Amino acid sequence: MSGLDSLVARSLITTIEENLGEKTFQRIEKRLFERYGINMTQAAEHFTKLDEVMREFFGSGAEGLERQCLQKVITIQKAEAEALEWFTVENHSLAKVILEALGDKDKNAILTSTQGQSRITSEILETCKIPQTSGYRKVGQLIENGLLISDGTIKMRDDLEVIKYKSLFENLVINFEKNKVEVKIQVSKESLKKSSILQVISC
Repeated sequence: MSGLDSLVARSLITTIEENLGEKTFQRIEKRLFERYGINMTQAAEHFTKLDEVMREFFGSGAEGLERQCLQKVITIQKAEAEALEWFTVENHSLAKVILEALGDKDKNAILTSTQGQSRITSEILETCKIPQTSGYRKVGQLIENGLLISDGTIKMRDDLEVIKYKSLFENLVINFEKNKVEVKIQVSKESLKKSSILQVISC
C-alpha cells in the first residue's frame, strides 16, 4: 500500500461507513469477502476491488459517492505542470494523528531526519539519538499511521536485506485560523502514482 493510502485508508473507510449506514456497509463487506476473501480494511489496500463491489450496489453513482467520501478526508489543490499538489486534511482524526506525531519530540525528529533521505531504522535512531526500545516502537507507530513509508532495501554485511524508510511528506504546513487548525501536506509523485485510491477516485 502506498504511503498516501496508508495515511488516509482508515479515515476513508470510516467515512464510507458513516455515509452508507451500518446495514449497507455490512452488505458491501460481505460481498467483498464473497468475491475476494477480504474485509473493508483490507480493501483499502486494493481500492479497485472495493470500487468494483460499490459499483455492483450503486452503478455509476459509486464514483460520486467515493469522491464525496474522499473529500471529507482530504481535498486536493491541483498544481501547475511539474509542481507537487497540496492536500488539505479535512478529517479531524487524521489531522490529530499528524499533529500528535509532530508534537512528539522523537517522532518529529524521525520524520525530519527521513525527509528527502531514506534510512534504515538503526541509522534513524542513531542520527536522532533515540533509545532503541522506545525508538523502534515509535518508528513502528509512524509506519502504521502512514507517516513513514518504505523506500527500497539495502543489503547488509551478512547479506540480509533491510528496509529503508523515509517521511511521507515532502512539505507540510500548519495554519491556525480562529478555532481551526489547517494541516496541508505535499507527498512525492511516486506516492501519488502508487495510490490505488487516487487511481480509482478522480478528484
